[in-house]
Amino acid sequence: MAAVSRLPFVPLQTTLEVPGRRTGKFTATAVVPVTLDGERYLVSMLGDRSEWVRNVRAAGGAAVLHHGARVRVRLELLPVDERAPVIKRFVRRAIGGRPHIPVRPDAPVGEFAMVAARYPVFRIVPA
Repeated sequence: MAAVSRLPFVPLQTTLEVPGRRTGKFTATAVVPVTLDGERYLVSMLGDRSEWVRNVRAAGGAAVLHHGARVRVRLELLPVDERAPVIKRFVRRAIGGRPHIPVRPDAPVGEFAMVAARYPVFRIVPA
C-alpha cells in the first residue's frame, strides 16, 4: 500500500516513513492525513498497537511524509481531550478506517470523545 499511495491518482493517501524502533531502517506506511482548522493530523485507526505509532514514539516524533514530495515532519501526540473532532474528520474521510473505529461517521463529536483515548492522534508539524 505504501508504494501505491505514492501514485498521483491516489489523492487521499500519503506515505509515512519513520525509522523502525528496532532496526533504525525507515519503514513506509500508507496513511490518510486529515485537516481540521488549518492543522494537519494523522490518526491511528489501529490504536496504540499500530507499528507506525510505536515507531513514531521511539523516534521522538521524527518522520517523513511522502505525497508527491518528501517532507520531514515532527508528529506531536494530541491530548485525549482534543482528539474527538479529528477522529470524526478521519472517519468521514478515510473509508477504510471506518471498520476500526466503532462510531458512525455522522455521530456527534461526543460519541468520538468516548473512544478517543483508544486512538492516538498526531499533529503534523514541519520539521
